[in-house]
Amino acid sequence: MKRTVSIHIAVWLFLLLFPLLFYHPDDTLNHTIGRTVRTMGSPLSYMVVFYLNYLWLIPRLYLKGNKKQFFIINAVVITCAMVGVMTWWDLTAQILPDNRPPIFGPDGKPLQHRPGMPPPRQAQIFYNFVSLILTVALSLALRLIDRTRQLEAERKEIERMRSEAELSNLRSQLNPHFLLNTLNNIYALIAFDSDKAQHAVEELSKLLRYMLYENESNYVPLYKEVEFINNYIELMRMRLAPSVKVDVNIQVSDDNTTPVAPLLFISLIENAFKHGISSSGNGYINISLHEDDGNITCFIVNSNNPKNTSDKSGSGIGLEQVERRLNLQYPGRYKWTRGLNDGKTQYYSKIEIFNDDKVHHS
Repeated sequence: MKRTVSIHIAVWLFLLLFPLLFYHPDDTLNHTIGRTVRTMGSPLSYMVVFYLNYLWLIPRLYLKGNKKQFFIINAVVITCAMVGVMTWWDLTAQILPDNRPPIFGPDGKPLQHRPGMPPPRQAQIFYNFVSLILTVALSLALRLIDRTRQLEAERKEIERMRSEAELSNLRSQLNPHFLLNTLNNIYALIAFDSDKAQHAVEELSKLLRYMLYENESNYVPLYKEVEFINNYIELMRMRLAPSVKVDVNIQVSDDNTTPVAPLLFISLIENAFKHGISSSGNGYINISLHEDDGNITCFIVNSNNPKNTSDKSGSGIGLEQVERRLNLQYPGRYKWTRGLNDGKTQYYSKIEIFNDDKVHHS
């Protein structure tokens, strides 16, 4: 705002004092002042017309659809401004007459017009008419540009608020979904190992504490997310048979503060434990997570064991939430590849998050 005001002041001062650029060595101080005052009529009329349009006519008439009334009023305003400029010239010419001797041209004849004196009447009318129309057009163009910027800023604010509301809604859905899956696993432990089930409840309390305090933030340090993932994996290991192979390869330092969306990868890991273990207790799960120069890669591979309708390990909405959160929080900055191998015996899921705004292609 301050910059805009400074620009306006500078432009109008330049127009008002423009005649001083035509200083002639023979001019006295009185002549210079007189010439400056006489020529101020035109820029003053431009200033009045400009701000009358910029501050009132355009926002109250043109932008509200009253264009016909806008142009009619401007025709009247321009006419009044032209009359005012002509009157200004005549009055200042009488009050501050130019008594200097005439300036002779190369042909030895006196020039009909000299700096600071009004041009011929017809030229005055034409010049001021065109200039005033251009002034109205300039004020309209600047106001429309401001309006466009304002609408764009409002659109972005609405989009931001919508995205934040949607993220909040996704997080609120994720909490019960995650809790349901975890409680189902603890329920399965109770049937054959009450000690492990008790320990699992303690581990679950740690996970819930993280979800309570960290999940409300849009981003958390990567090391905190890794700690949560490790705790969850250890909780899930409690119910696994020795025949299930779980290989975890996380290459993230304990003080890595790279920002990451909280609970973004947990649905992938849940999905791996859900489908990577057969009903007979066999299967494998490979989890890899690493960060390099702000780029985060999570790669999960597991044996494919589709569940039947009696399975109680969740509703399967987690992966849809992951995709929506990626689109909201990392637009154009991620790549997610997933699917089954040719024999449909193995499922893979790989998310790559990049630290810049470039769109990466495979």
